Amino acid sequence: MSDDDITLTEKRVYAGGGGVTTAAVASDVGLARVSISDDIVGEFSLERRGQTTAVAAVDGRFAVGTPRDVLVGTDGDLEATGFGDAVALGGRDGLVASDGERIARYDGSWRTLSELDAVRSIDGGMVAAGSGVHRLDGTHVGLDEVLDVSAAGTPLAATDDGLYYLANGWMRALEGSFRVVASDGERAHAATEDTLYERNEDGTWTPVDLPVTGAVVDVAYDGGVYAVTADGTCLANVGDGWRHRSIGLTGVVGLALL
Repeated sequence: MSDDDITLTEKRVYAGGGGVTTAAVASDVGLARVSISDDIVGEFSLERRGQTTAVAAVDGRFAVGTPRDVLVGTDGDLEATGFGDAVALGGRDGLVASDGERIARYDGSWRTLSELDAVRSIDGGMVAAGSGVHRLDGTHVGLDEVLDVSAAGTPLAATDDGLYYLANGWMRALEGSFRVVASDGERAHAATEDTLYERNEDGTWTPVDLPVTGAVVDVAYDGGVYAVTADGTCLANVGDGWRHRSIGLTGVVGLALL
């Protein structure tokens, strides 16, 4: 078994809890598993050493992208799928992966759906790529040089020149260099290098006052709102404000919840 295989290599306990949300955090260091009880970031463990390029929650399991394969499983028991190098994963409607060009769906084996250039992220039936927003079959939906996309509810897209939403064509909601968008269909967040924004009920966007200064690289939802920064700080807000804890990772690229 190599250093990149699944082993429990580190474990620290800070708090216990009742109802627990399990998060997987992908980073250059490895894959971390984090238990969050309400808004308390508690027990966490480094379950896989080696670069992790993407993570998604799919049908009650985690899918993990690496430079060598896409792994799928739970509780530290991850199985290889034979995809190869993965830079983006989507899990909203079954597992979809990309190596930066090929986009494929997994159902026991991989089936190619399309090929694009410079794929950055996948969410639901949408893909963010250098050539813009696309559907999984490669159909161009608009924009160009898109860095992230969210398909739930009103589709959102993050680009270097602004945050966009899909209405009668793509409309710019905010100016700025955006890197992250996320939505569960009701709530929505977007982030630049410096600031996290949230969408209000009237459709306007306002900055979020976070207790940390690191760049937010991903946002996810499960009752509360959860986020992670590039320098390994996990944040949680279930309605009483943000709580946070560093999990000691660097080069964080993604967050997924079960």
